[in-house]
This record gives sequence, C-alpha cells and structure tokens, in this order.
Amino acid sequence: MKALTRATAATTALAALLALTACSSKAKDDGGDGDKGAGGVKTGDGVTSETIDLGVLTDMTGVYATLGKSVTQAQQLYVDQTNADGGICGRKLKLTVRDHGYDPQKAVAAYTELEPKVLGFAQFIGSPFVAAVEQRVDANKGLVLPQAWSANLLGSPYVRVVGSTYDLETINAIDFLMKEKGLKKGDKLGHVYFEGDYGENALKGSKHMAGEAGLTVVEQKIKPTDNDMTAQVSALKKAGVKAVVISAGPRQAASLVGVAAAGRFDVPVIGNNSAFAPQLLATQSGPALMKNYYVASPTLPIGADTAEAKKLVGDYRKAHPKDSLDNGVVAGWTAASVFGEALKAACEKKDLTREGVGKALLTLDDFDAGFGVTQNFSDPKAPSSKESVILQPDKKATGGMKVVRQPSAADAATDYTAGG
Repeated sequence: MKALTRATAATTALAALLALTACSSKAKDDGGDGDKGAGGVKTGDGVTSETIDLGVLTDMTGVYATLGKSVTQAQQLYVDQTNADGGICGRKLKLTVRDHGYDPQKAVAAYTELEPKVLGFAQFIGSPFVAAVEQRVDANKGLVLPQAWSANLLGSPYVRVVGSTYDLETINAIDFLMKEKGLKKGDKLGHVYFEGDYGENALKGSKHMAGEAGLTVVEQKIKPTDNDMTAQVSALKKAGVKAVVISAGPRQAASLVGVAAAGRFDVPVIGNNSAFAPQLLATQSGPALMKNYYVASPTLPIGADTAEAKKLVGDYRKAHPKDSLDNGVVAGWTAASVFGEALKAACEKKDLTREGVGKALLTLDDFDAGFGVTQNFSDPKAPSSKESVILQPDKKATGGMKVVRQPSAADAATDYTAGG
C-alpha cells in the first residue's frame, strides 16, 4: 500500500472546501423502523430489494494509481464472485467507483456526491481525506474501510482501520531489526518519514520503541515530492545509524536503498507497508532492495502459501492477465471480505441499515480472509490487529515479496495503545 500523508497544501484546500460543504452534511438516523425489503429485512441508504451499493473512493490517476488499481480490481473481483454465488441477503452487490486522483477537493466532493447513494465505502484512499470527512461519516453512519493505517483514524464506530496502524507496524519493524539484524541498545536508528499523518504516526512508533529498547532516533522528515534521498542518506551515514526505518512511498524507499548501496552504507532498511511496489525490482535499485530492504505488512503477501492466497492469485490472473500482482490485491480483497462479512451478520439480524451494518461489524472478532492475521473489530478505539508480517523483496516470488517473519506482535506492541 502507498504512503498516505497530510501535506500542508492539501490541509488548506480541505479546510476551505469543508467550510463550503459543511452545511450540506446532515445527520441520518438509520436506527428506526426503516424500509422493509426482501425477507423482512430493514433497509436504508444504498440498499434496495435487489442491490447493495457500496462506494469506492480511490486513486486511479494520481500518485497512488498502482495501489488504487489493484485494490479496486480486487474488490470488483470479490463482488463478481459473491454475486455469482447468489449475492448477500438475496441482493447483488454493486460498486460505484470514483477516482479522486489523490486530489483533496475531488476526494471530498466525491464523498459528498456518493454518500447519499451508497450504504458505505469499501475503499477510501488517503488518510487526510478520510480524516477531513470523519465527523460527517459518524453523523451519516455509513461504514468506511479506508486504505489508510494512521492511528489518528481510530475511535470512530464507522471508520474502521483494517490491520495494525503505522505506529504499531513500526514497533514490530524495529523489533525485527533488533532480533534479526543486529540493532542493539545504545545504537542510533535512522527514520526517514513523510510529513503528515502517515509518517508522523510511524515516527511515534519508532520513538516509543526507542524509549523501550534504549535506541536514539535520528529523524529525517521529507515531503512526498522529495524523490532523491541522497541528502538523507548522507546525513544518516554521518550520524552513524545502524539501521533505517522509512515511512514514505516506493520511490523514496528505492532511492534510499539504492543511494546507500552506491555509497557503501551497508545497513538494513525496513519500510512500512506503503513503501514498496514490485515494479521496483526491475529498476537499478532492484539488487540492493533484495539484499538490504524489508517491509512490515499487516498481512501475508499475495504469494502466501495458503489455499485462499493461491485461489486469489489464480482468479485475479484470469480476470486481469496483463496486470501485475501486488499486495494491493490483498488489501482490496481483505477489505471487501470484511465488508461482506459485516453484511452477512447484519442480514442475520434482518437489519441492512447503515447503523445495523456498523453494529454487525462489532461482532466480527475472529476474522481471517486467508492471509494469516486474525482481525478483531469489536473495539472501534483499536486497530483490528497488532500483528505484522516481515517481508523481503524477491523477484522470484509471486508478487515480488517473500515472508521472512510470520505474523507476530512485539512485546512492546502488545503493551502499546495505538496513537499513544
């Protein structure tokens, strides 16, 4: 998955836009009698006797177009297969997709357009955009499963983070560096991070782990437009860091690892789940990435040795033979599966209103879409998991990633409150 940041310009634009659109936000009460649909099931926005309409707010043309494409195609595959099996609650699923191109005005405008028409959102890329409409989401009660892992999104009963948040993921990443890659008490740890929600939430994790483990964090804050990491590598090398965490995008990770290799700065580098794309293995940084780079992920990769993963690989390749496999496929499939399970649970209660689906999600406390990590959605104040999988780039592996440490949570992560 890609880096989700809150740049100053985006924040300013969002503030201006929200000032114009706030008056249009209206509270809805789906907890009443509602409309009775097929089978005596209560329904509301986005649900008819024949269909359940889910919104998708994605990036197909902006900086995270690769992620948005994979996530959306995986979710459409889930919908197609579910409908072929008869749908959910006697209804066919439908995705209504809007491409915001990672533009703040387009993202908020697309939410405003679709919100009255859909039951909820199976995808919303961009933590700053989700945060900007979070109060409206809570008022409208339409469930949102963001492709974002900032702990700042926790607490809402209707915006639910799937997997470990960036701070927890970073704690698990550093735990791996200490147990497997020689980082030890007294060492300096470099952290290159995007300004905004994503990077700064990840930095909280590294600072917490540094306090627990006796490390010193050497910070290097960058912008999403900073693609050349030469200056950052020089500063970290001069500081004498023994390992580096990068909370940025794939381009920045490839530059950092490549520049470090060229300068004989031979230290392990680990990125958050947003900081890798398999296409990087075909660049000149590919060999260095396979040698010295690792990624912390909320689930097993698309090439995992599970029956569900193997089936998804086959089905996705059949549906999209010209597209590469990556972990965006896993993220999209997992989120769609979670939404589907909530719909099934709501159907059992005969309540497909927005509020009914939100309540149904709270009952999912032991869900695994087949990628190794159990998700627990019973507490809106917590991420659905504290575990991470450590992956390593490998051009021979399906999806370009192999597992080097199975799903686990560091002791420091287990005792840590996300966002703390």
